[in-house]
Amino acid sequence: MNPIAFNIFGLDIRWYGIFIATGMMVGIVLANFTSKLKNLNYDELLNITLISFPIAIIGARAYYVIFEFNQYKDNLIEVFNIRQGGLAIHGGIIFGMIAALIYTRYKKENLLEFADVAAPSIIIGQAIGRWGNFFNSEAHGGPVTQTFISKFPDFIQKGMLIDGVYYHPTFLYESIWNVIVCLLLIYLLSKTFKRGTVFFSYIGLYSLGRFFIEGLRTDSLMFAGIRVAQLISLTGIALWIIFLVINYKRKTLE
Repeated sequence: MNPIAFNIFGLDIRWYGIFIATGMMVGIVLANFTSKLKNLNYDELLNITLISFPIAIIGARAYYVIFEFNQYKDNLIEVFNIRQGGLAIHGGIIFGMIAALIYTRYKKENLLEFADVAAPSIIIGQAIGRWGNFFNSEAHGGPVTQTFISKFPDFIQKGMLIDGVYYHPTFLYESIWNVIVCLLLIYLLSKTFKRGTVFFSYIGLYSLGRFFIEGLRTDSLMFAGIRVAQLISLTGIALWIIFLVINYKRKTLE
């Protein structure tokens, strides 16, 4: 696939950036709908987004670079070049949530209320952003047979043919899973649940899908021979379960 969408005054505009920007815009539009479901201040949610998003990008890049530092130690200026990929969603979530926590504490708002409403927007942004990986020919899985890949649309087959070898379109698996999770989160948001339920369900459900999909990938960030994303995913699933158990026990004691 050609990672460059078009050129403006000598500057290459890459599909990767376009899909990230599109994901953010779609997320903002969706947040206008989800904030109404909970009668939450949409303008305040936008303020949180405008502060958290750039911090999340910095965090996503820093997270990736830390685990792949050998690629950058001899050319540190490349640390700032994110046009060709190299953003780790887990780092983005962690840094973005820290920024949102600081802001909501300062404004004396409840972080979980806004996190619940934002969760569907975050994951639909992830679903769209994964297509940037497709055009960069990255975040794919291991080799597959032509018979296997022939079950996918032609443009997926062509995009997953890299140096004469077909690969698992893991970006597509995750994108589809994220759309399904987004719909589930919107459904949960339309019901009455304790604050934090939707956000922690986002963490748990995304982590569940990511754990299995990560096992297929060939470019996983590694630490001590362990796929970092799978380790973080297990942590996310555990946090989700702990949250649900604690809420259930509180409910039974009331």
